[in-house]
Amino acid sequence: FLLLFFRFGRRFESPLLWQSIIMIITMLLMLKLCTEVRVSNELNIKRRSFAAADSKDEEIKAPPKRSYLDFDLNYFWHWSKFTDYVQCVLTFTGVTGYITYLWLDSSLFVETLGFLAVFTEAMLGVPQLYRNYQNRSTEGMSVKMVLMWTSGDTFKTVYFILNQAPFQFSICGLLQVFVDIAILLQVYLYSSYPQKPASHPAHPASTKAL
Repeated sequence: FLLLFFRFGRRFESPLLWQSIIMIITMLLMLKLCTEVRVSNELNIKRRSFAAADSKDEEIKAPPKRSYLDFDLNYFWHWSKFTDYVQCVLTFTGVTGYITYLWLDSSLFVETLGFLAVFTEAMLGVPQLYRNYQNRSTEGMSVKMVLMWTSGDTFKTVYFILNQAPFQFSICGLLQVFVDIAILLQVYLYSSYPQKPASHPAHPASTKAL
């Protein structure tokens, strides 16, 4: 969403805009699927929500009402309904859109906004990279899948450079390729030289960052 606001301050090619829109829709659909699967397999009847729970909801039997929002950081982005994620995204979009409107004439703000937008996208693979390191395993991941990630991000970065997209795109595109290569190396190393998984305290199941 940040990239969409960035375009108001600095124009870039339409294909990059459509790529962002398609990615947003895809991520929301994946988030919906992950939420449904996680909740269906969750034994704990306690439900978490972005907005305060409705006391009339007999099916969920939510805990007593709190204030308006549930700001328990341990359960942030770990809610039980897809609608809670939509509410959070819409709130973020509204606040960011208002701030962008106020600071649209500031070139420093616009350039920073653009960097944050593409940097966030570039960091999407980091949680997977860290999880692989923690588990000392890449079970469930295939070399072909990671090669497809790397090829796609490499092609995208070359496109940024050749078409002289704003410098934020090229820098963060290269960063994303490096993350992909690091994951690819993990897949090779952990597959060729299996290691004993690192022991760490048990924690509530969480949805992988999208």
